[in-house]
Amino acid sequence: MRKPHILQVGPYPEWDEVPLNEAFAVHRYFDASDKARFLAEVGPQVRAIATRGELGASRAMIEACPALEVVSVYGVGFDAVDLVACRERGIRVTNTPDVLTNDVADLGVAMMLCLSRGMIGAESWVKDGSWAKKGLYPLRRRVWGRRAGVLGLGRIGYEVAKRLKGFDMDIAYSDIAPKPYAAEWQFVADPVALAERSDFLFVTLAASAATRHIVGREVITALGGEGMLINISRASNIDEEALLEALENGTLGCAALDVFEGEPALNPRFLSLDNVLLQPHHASGTVETRKAMGQLVRDNLAAHFAGEPLLTPVL
Repeated sequence: MRKPHILQVGPYPEWDEVPLNEAFAVHRYFDASDKARFLAEVGPQVRAIATRGELGASRAMIEACPALEVVSVYGVGFDAVDLVACRERGIRVTNTPDVLTNDVADLGVAMMLCLSRGMIGAESWVKDGSWAKKGLYPLRRRVWGRRAGVLGLGRIGYEVAKRLKGFDMDIAYSDIAPKPYAAEWQFVADPVALAERSDFLFVTLAASAATRHIVGREVITALGGEGMLINISRASNIDEEALLEALENGTLGCAALDVFEGEPALNPRFLSLDNVLLQPHHASGTVETRKAMGQLVRDNLAAHFAGEPLLTPVL
């Protein structure tokens, strides 16, 4: 049977590359030196796009594939896919939710603990001899019993809040409406008000045009000079310019970030700050979860071409 042609936008781990190539005729966009020419040549054959959340699929890419039927996203975020262009042509879109939820929540809480207790600096304190020469490491701030805010109580936000409960934290959240499954936590409709009552503010909401820079200067100022911002969602949810200014002038205490505008070429101003914890967009970066994500990408593609219901449809 003839294999369906797919456009692979970015590389996957080898354990995904092998079965992907066995099942489909794969055109590796990321290997092309002249990408426009490559799209012009292979686009007419392409029936599916396999991409990653941060890479997405632009309108230009979609329009270069007139036979396109489905876009399968390796990741939970699909904001980089031009959904308007997909709707116009009836193109289906899938993502990989649920399988990465717990790992992302784990990393968010780990970043909170790591930054609050100064673990990176403390390790250097031991390794560079400062412990022996200078004595005890400077005191840091506790986590347990303090106030936490979760901006966006979807799958990931809910799992973050569940973990924070184990630290006896005072938990509140913001979302478009109160969640029936979160009656034990306080609902705060306004993100600014949520930041005002939080020592730690987790950003866990899905990214969209409506949420762009939802964490702006007002929210950051409300969080304050002792507050910590933790972002395990999308960079576009935060006004990076406002964030950098606040970190530089002390309006915000500190930030733990797994995502950045223009990553991996993040703003170099982040690199000179001592009140940030920087991570390379790897909240879902465990072997187990990445294997499950790759499997779900392939399963969605296989279901589509078999005429079966998509497992995790977005459109």
